[in-house]
Amino acid sequence: MSNVTSLELNGFVQECANALTDNTLQRLVFSKYRGDDKELNRIAVRSVELKGQRLASCLYEYRTHHITKNVEQTDAAALWLQWLEGDFQSAHLITHEWEVQLSISKKGKVLINKYRNKNAPKNYDKQLSVDDTLSHNRAKKRFVEQDRPYLRELGITDAKGEIIPSMSRKWKQINKFIEVLSRAIDNTGLADKKEVHIADFGSGKAYLTFAVHDYFIDKLQVKTQVTGVELRQGLVDLCNQTAAKLALTGIKFEQGDVQHFKAQGINIMIALHACDIATDYALHMGIRTGAEIIMCSPCCHKQIRPQMQSPQLLAPLLQHGIHLGQEAEMVTDGLRALLLEAHGYDTQVFEFISLEHTSKNKMILAQKRKQPRDNSAILKQIADIKAFYGIKEQCLETLLS
Repeated sequence: MSNVTSLELNGFVQECANALTDNTLQRLVFSKYRGDDKELNRIAVRSVELKGQRLASCLYEYRTHHITKNVEQTDAAALWLQWLEGDFQSAHLITHEWEVQLSISKKGKVLINKYRNKNAPKNYDKQLSVDDTLSHNRAKKRFVEQDRPYLRELGITDAKGEIIPSMSRKWKQINKFIEVLSRAIDNTGLADKKEVHIADFGSGKAYLTFAVHDYFIDKLQVKTQVTGVELRQGLVDLCNQTAAKLALTGIKFEQGDVQHFKAQGINIMIALHACDIATDYALHMGIRTGAEIIMCSPCCHKQIRPQMQSPQLLAPLLQHGIHLGQEAEMVTDGLRALLLEAHGYDTQVFEFISLEHTSKNKMILAQKRKQPRDNSAILKQIADIKAFYGIKEQCLETLLS
């Protein structure tokens, strides 16, 4: 390769490195691979921040599967130069302001075209400070990247990585779920474990199951075993086929339900939209196996409602069925939260995602407490609430006793 060619390649690679350092890198793609690995098509690079460190996340796109490798900033430029001097004949850099297209002819001649990013805001200031840029990106932070292969395979995104309009609500739900999970992971220190085991009961079409697996593997780079448990054998087969098509390891789907599934050593227990006492069985399994994180989205609160004997003072309010149902829901999930508190968990009950996206929008999030404490006062509160409403039995309490 001539000196001129080397200088041009070095200049391009330096511009890529600067974009990574300045946090203006949107995307960098190396294509037209001519190396010995017949399965490799291209490598796509994006910027990620893990544990306060900015990295170049390199997605190796093979014909049958994808592999992500994160590279430190100090090593990225040398690696990119090695790719261009070796087996890749094309690269496309997109920053907040510029697009740069590089191609290498068969004779080794380097051609570079540089033009403004047509999607850049008209008032974009190329002198924008790094702090301002970081602040801007934080405001628009997504916990799930649109270009993840499983999103395309599950029909969330199209071939170009754009969200399919009819799946926009599911896309928002996935992002919110991973956001909630990521905070719980930080609080419990699960990212520091060598291996994490996750069970998702009632996994359905497994949108969230795949998202959780991908988050641990791609973002946290923690060895992970995810098991999706689903009653419907057809969905179990479909999800296993999807995992095989994406060549994913550490994720599998089994036929079963939370009441009969035998689990040991689970770190994260997930059960979204588990009907009635299925939520109690899920919470019990999480407590029994010592899960650091328990995430439930309950529905169909049937057990408590027929038992409730509200005080006469409240009768005018509760003569309306909708009010009685809402009170039964509040009492049921309130007791569940207190029982989790009494068995070593810090617990929150909150709106998981707004009602415009799903009517089943409540989440119970429990994070295992690191230090034990006296729970006698909480147990008395549970007993007092049951006595007030005339409740004889609550499923989770029975399972725990």
